[in-house]
Amino acid sequence: MTRILMKAAIAAVGALLLAGPALAAENWPDSFDQYMAKARGSISSINADAFYEVVKSPGNTLIVDVREPDEFASGHIPGAISIPRGLLEFRVWKVLGHPSAIDYNRKIVVYCLSGGRATLATRQLKELGFTNAIAVAMPLSEWQQKNYPLVK
Repeated sequence: MTRILMKAAIAAVGALLLAGPALAAENWPDSFDQYMAKARGSISSINADAFYEVVKSPGNTLIVDVREPDEFASGHIPGAISIPRGLLEFRVWKVLGHPSAIDYNRKIVVYCLSGGRATLATRQLKELGFTNAIAVAMPLSEWQQKNYPLVK
């Protein structure tokens, strides 16, 4: 039981640290704000409405939810797969077909609760060589306010 509580505490702290735009900037040191701004500037992003269009007609797009498994289970975007942010670099390969050839140009759209983890995950995918990775720049609450579909 202690191990479960520890994991829950770590997940909660991690979510707060990576919440990004959902939390007031004055809560973070300038160095963190600069780090996130640099990350956002190095990737492509879309808003909720553009993401909804992707969800409606995903084609070969891989939609990745980088929240923790319990967050994913509480409600996720239709068609999304769960790869927690902390495991992305390890688990994305199998999803993309490794050991077969990997399509580094495949469109990958990444979302989370607030946009912070999606930003960092998308930057990491770019660093791994994925040329068409895109972050969803929105809090999940905006998706829900627009009454877009959520799977529970």
